Amino acid sequence: MSVTNYVTLEFPAVPENVEFARVAVACFASQINSFTLEEIDDVKLVVSEAISNTVLHSYDVSGGLVRLSAVRNGDTLTVIIEDFGKGIADVDQAKAPAFTTDPDRMGMGFTIMEALSDELRVSSVPGKGVKVEMRKSPHGAAKDSDEPEA
Repeated sequence: MSVTNYVTLEFPAVPENVEFARVAVACFASQINSFTLEEIDDVKLVVSEAISNTVLHSYDVSGGLVRLSAVRNGDTLTVIIEDFGKGIADVDQAKAPAFTTDPDRMGMGFTIMEALSDELRVSSVPGKGVKVEMRKSPHGAAKDSDEPEA
């Protein structure tokens, strides 16, 4: 039976809320019993990257709004992170590996998010914010079952 459950949180875009968001989503994702610990860690890292981008780039002043939603539909987790700040003028350019507008950064956030998600969508309207949506389903059990059955 497929169960739909969800949670939505709003909080200021400040550095101390990056860890809060990671832990909150990890707790929510753990309802999907077939996720491995590695897959939960992947979800946490995607959330960290998305929230960190919001904290670092979305607002001219600290504390703009972040909305985080997590939805469980059966064994699929969808996480949506939205801000209402500056936005991204060219999402494709921003998603390119090593692209950065800050020379002190590596520019690998979106690359990491894509690698650890089953599906990642990034949309933005300059001056209105950014929406990052990731989907992930458990795969660990299938990876571990490479041994032939007796």
